[in-house]
Amino acid sequence: MPQPSTFRLARVCRAAAPLLLLAATWGCTPAPAGDPPLAGAAIGGDFTLTDENGRTVRWNDFAGRYRIVYFGYAFCPDVCPTDMQRTMRGLDLFAAEQPARAARVQPIFITIDPERDTPEVLREFTDAFSPNLLGLTGTPEQVAQAAKRFAVFYSRGPDSPGGGYLMNHSNIVYLFGPDGEPIATLPTDRGAEAIADELARWVR
Repeated sequence: MPQPSTFRLARVCRAAAPLLLLAATWGCTPAPAGDPPLAGAAIGGDFTLTDENGRTVRWNDFAGRYRIVYFGYAFCPDVCPTDMQRTMRGLDLFAAEQPARAARVQPIFITIDPERDTPEVLREFTDAFSPNLLGLTGTPEQVAQAAKRFAVFYSRGPDSPGGGYLMNHSNIVYLFGPDGEPIATLPTDRGAEAIADELARWVR
């Protein structure tokens, strides 16, 4: 199993630009919700994956809860850790103000590198950000099917001379509703406070 320093010393992750560019207004006071930016989008759907404790997990297991979903990989040295740090910090800020509403949110990290991201590796990675962040992996086929349903791009980069490889991938943080409906993307580029504002806008 890679040690914690593995995540810090890995080479630079080349992440593709987000697939969706959505206009939004951020502020300390959430604006009236209105229609969610992703309302009606064909994003998300059932999957069968394995969690960091080796248990089978399906999308419907989270019915009734809001879900934050991110596809990345544990050996990503900068993009994935940065996105997860900001996302979980934003959720913590939201929880400090609205603990009951925040308790309805399940953050999920799905690997796009199942060859290396075993349940044990994912547990080490997710625990570095929050005990509430759930890591999911699966067979390459299961991961590919899940990524397709969530409109996520990824590809394996070439092997490096010293061994190892990087993954190219989109880095979108999705927010889904209690019925599994897509609601919005979370603005990791704007920091934890903006994420907390967006969660306050949509999580009820």
